[in-house]
Amino acid sequence: MTHAPEPDEDNDLDLAPAPRPVHYAEQALLGALLLEPARLADTEPLIAHHFDSHTHAALFTAIRTLPPPDPADHAKDTAWLNAVLEHTRPHAPGLSASYIHSLIQFCPQPKHAAAYARMIRADNARRVLRGHAERLASTATDPGLPNPAASTLGLADDIGRVLDALAEQFAPHPGSFPRTALPADVPRQAGEEDLDEERLLLATATAYPAEVQQMRWLTEADFLLPLHAALWQSITALVHRGDMVDPVTVLGEAQHRGLLTGSLSPKDVMALVSTPAGSPEYWGEKIVKRALLARAQAVAARITAYTDDPANTPHQLITGSRRALADLNALRNRWNRATTPAPAPVGRPSTRAGQPPRATSPPLQPALPASRAHR
Repeated sequence: MTHAPEPDEDNDLDLAPAPRPVHYAEQALLGALLLEPARLADTEPLIAHHFDSHTHAALFTAIRTLPPPDPADHAKDTAWLNAVLEHTRPHAPGLSASYIHSLIQFCPQPKHAAAYARMIRADNARRVLRGHAERLASTATDPGLPNPAASTLGLADDIGRVLDALAEQFAPHPGSFPRTALPADVPRQAGEEDLDEERLLLATATAYPAEVQQMRWLTEADFLLPLHAALWQSITALVHRGDMVDPVTVLGEAQHRGLLTGSLSPKDVMALVSTPAGSPEYWGEKIVKRALLARAQAVAARITAYTDDPANTPHQLITGSRRALADLNALRNRWNRATTPAPAPVGRPSTRAGQPPRATSPPLQPALPASRAHR
């Protein structure tokens, strides 16, 4: 039975996780190159950075750096192997001569070096893509960033460029969409400040319906609370039909849409849309930005799930990740429309360029019971 060598076999291996397939691919490739250095030409475009093991990467660098030996001389002595070991040791002190000889014995077929190299590159693609997804998720949830939307979209662009580069390296094949079971979307957290912003939007949109006509970039899916989304639909329906808009007509539209229930009274609806402050576009942008960051988190989770599934080939990773990014790009387009300055309606100066005034009147709506506020 072929033994898989380890650099430090005297360690307590019972505590170490089982090596992944790429570990054996790296060993097999290095064994092939140590046995037949001319096989290095078969490994292009593999580089040391593609290796998962630091020791293996340092050994590969030494093999690439040192001039290859004469095949006849290499078959008779270990001079070149000794040179490789000495070149590697400063970068991988734990490397031993016995490990190098074990790598040679472990390699099944030196002529399969190209296949081993492809396995290493494929695993590196998985790790690189996962790292980018982790950074995307971290950025989308970082409250300390001055411009989280721009930073998040910049990282999404980075992922797109990585996918383009990977697509040039790995050929497509039939049935390339991953069959990975994706994680369920994490429910968006609705803080009271976030809900207040949605309420302010509803009230200012009712007070200034002319601005709503230009806000097709905001959809009901962007809202945290289903009730607020339904009231937004009521307001926009009135606006797009050219009907008159005020708290009473919004109440009437809400009634026709079946929003009035035992836990939501006409008085509650009137309170929600009766105390404007600032500009509808300002509050709308905040809602879309929050939806954009939440979508980025969901996209990062999907890409991470693809990379965590070892059954996925590189091209499946590329295809699945591109579809995930397409969902984010659809919201990005709406975000770009939301943040593109538009002419202010006649008779009302736009407040989008600056902070809108906060309401100085009593709270926008009466405090509803928890069961009512988070329906």
